[in-house]
Parts: sequence; C-alpha cells; structure tokens
Amino acid sequence: MKKEYDFSKGVRGKFHNPDGEFNLPIYLEPEIAEFVQKLSTEKNIDRNKVVNRLLKKDMEIIKL
Repeated sequence: MKKEYDFSKGVRGKFHNPDGEFNLPIYLEPEIAEFVQKLSTEKNIDRNKVVNRLLKKDMEIIKL
C-alpha cells in the first residue's frame, strides 16, 4: 500500500444505492445443514427454499 492516496477527485456516494437490499448470511450448525441438504436432495428442492419453508412453519407455530 502507498503511504498516501489522493482522493481530491473522488466523488462521495458515487456507488451508493438507497434502495439496495442486503441479504445477511446465515450459518447453520452442521447437523442442521446436513438435514437441510438431505431433505433438499430427496425432494429435489433448493436448499434455500427448504430453510425458508421450515422457518415459515415455525413462525406459524409461534403465532398460535
């Protein structure tokens, strides 16, 4: 790295997107990840869909 950088011609916020959405990474415990992988393979469903369906069911149970 250089000792100093010249930012005199820089533009603040040039790449800022106020409507941008961020997806946070979720790290599953190995046992849960293995279960999700096995279920997604058996049902031929994307792993993300499996996790979302499980979480939605949990939300329904908790709301009761």
